[in-house]
This record gives sequence, structure tokens and C-alpha cells, in this order.
Amino acid sequence: MSKSEIRVGLLAYGAIGDEHNQAVLATPGMVLTAVCDTNPARLEAALAIAPAAKTFVDATLMLDAGEIDLVVISTPPNSHYFWAKQALSRGINVVLEKPMALTTEECDELMALAASSGLLLVVYQNRRYDADFVTIKSLIDAGEIGEVFHYESFVGGYAKPCSMWHSDIAVSGGAIFDWGSHFIDQILATVSSPLQHVSGLNQKRVWNHVTNADHAQVTLTFSDGVLATFTNSDLAAARKPKFFILGTKGAIVGNWDPAAGAAVADLPAILSLHREDGTIEIISHESVVPYSFHASLVSFINDGIAMLVTATQSRDVVAIMQAAEESALANGIPVAPTLLR
Repeated sequence: MSKSEIRVGLLAYGAIGDEHNQAVLATPGMVLTAVCDTNPARLEAALAIAPAAKTFVDATLMLDAGEIDLVVISTPPNSHYFWAKQALSRGINVVLEKPMALTTEECDELMALAASSGLLLVVYQNRRYDADFVTIKSLIDAGEIGEVFHYESFVGGYAKPCSMWHSDIAVSGGAIFDWGSHFIDQILATVSSPLQHVSGLNQKRVWNHVTNADHAQVTLTFSDGVLATFTNSDLAAARKPKFFILGTKGAIVGNWDPAAGAAVADLPAILSLHREDGTIEIISHESVVPYSFHASLVSFINDGIAMLVTATQSRDVVAIMQAAEESALANGIPVAPTLLR
């Protein structure tokens, strides 16, 4: 494949679109040539960073213009499948915001289309590059807490959810699909054992102005007895740690940084390493090279170097979340998803 500069188009331009715009600017081998949004103010914001980019208000026109090699799709989740299929069918590489789609059937169709066309399909699993998670994985890989057998992750608090698409189950896929796309991906990147089954529970008790669950929990049981849970709550007056991980020789706890105020997810967790002798050590975060994901896109497209994040991984996350939603409808009855890993 040619090593010419990769022409990038951004489909929908909100806060995450701005992040991608900055990343393209900072990544050698990439250039932003097109951006599409129906909001003129957002197009102006994009041009403030990439003034030479061509703007569109119609996504089909942007995809048909022949001016991009890769499109970053940041539309709401229920449209990911449609726009990814449109792009792949036109010979355009695709980066999707999470989740890949809302069903495994849609994911499998997109992956097959990408494979048959020799194109890249990948999800921007940006939380895989968070400093706290990178540090946790490094500690585990180094054997600092022995063999992991219990893994908990949590996000949320007690707050009225917004009324935007994030809180509409028909658009977002539900509370499990929202943050679960990140945290379940982290679990699968940490626990390599075969997954036996998944159970899910959704609580709808207070916030009736939206359709997402107020409190959602997913439990993953692996074939060797390892247990992992993810909880997303808007009813947690007392927050659990972001991470609580037990191993045979110690534990890792990731507490929310109070400096973040109410926006706890905006800062990495404060990590403490608990050793088997009772000592506790606060662990400094490992440094993470900014925009590593985008640099890996260039390396893959131009040189065929494998990416840390793959479509198969993100597809399996969708399979788990879909199984959790199915389980929740049956009040937590375990469901065994079909994974590709």
C-alpha cells in the first residue's frame, strides 16, 4: 500500500471530533481533508484547527467526493453500522467511535466487508490508552499482584443524567453499552481466560425522563473461576473505587481523584498497590505517548504493523454487552455469548 499521506475525513464533529482533529494534526502521515456536520458552528470549530479541510453538511456527499482514505465516524451508536457500511462499500478505511455497532450481527457483517475489501475497520478504544489503565496492566503483567482472580470496575455517582442521545436506549444501546464499551474492553485486555457466561441487571428507579437504566451491572464469569464486574450508576450516592483488582499476591485499588470534582471520569484514578505483607504503595502513572492510537493507524495502513486495538476485540465487547442486556431482561439469568477471541 502506498505510503502517501492518509487523507482523513471526520463524520460528525462534537467534542470527540475535536479530539480526532487535534490528533490528526499531531500525527505525521495524516492530514484532515474533510469534515461533515449539520451544525455550522461545529464546522467552524473544525476549520479553526484544520483551515484547509473541505466542509460538508451531507455525509454521503463527503464519502462520494473521493477526497478521503479514512473516515472517523462519531455519529450516535445506532447509526455506526449504516455509515461504516457506506464507507467500506466505497473503499474507505473506517475508524468508529464505540461501540462498533449495537449487535454482533452488524459487527460481523462490517468485519466481513472490511476483510473482503482489504480495508481497515477499527474502533477508537481510547480508554485502552488511559494512564491509570496502562499502569494497572503494566503492574499485572509484571506479576506485582500475582494471578488476577477478581476484577471490579465502576463509573458514576448520584446525578440526574442528561437528556441527550447518550441517555436514550434506542440510540445509545443502553447504560451498559455506553461506558461498558470502555470498561469491558479493559477487562478483556486484562483477563485472557475463556469467558463462560455473562449476567446483567438494569435498575430503573428514579430518572424517568430518560430510557437508559439508572443503574446497570455486568458480571463476567470466566472458565477458570475469574470473576469480573462492571457497574455504571446514576444512583450511587457513595462511589465505589474505579478499579478494585485482587490477585494471589496483592491488590490494586484505583480511587477517584477528588481534584476532578463531579467530573470524576476526567482524571485518571489514584492507584495504590497493596502487597501481601500489608504495605501500601501509591503508584505513579506511567507516561502515555499522546495520540498513540492515531500513530498506529498510520503504521498499519502504510506498513502493515499490527494495531493494539482490533475489530475482533471490539466485536467481542459488543457480544458481551448484548448478552448482558439479554440476561437483564431475564433478571440476571446467565447468557453465554459467542466470542471470536
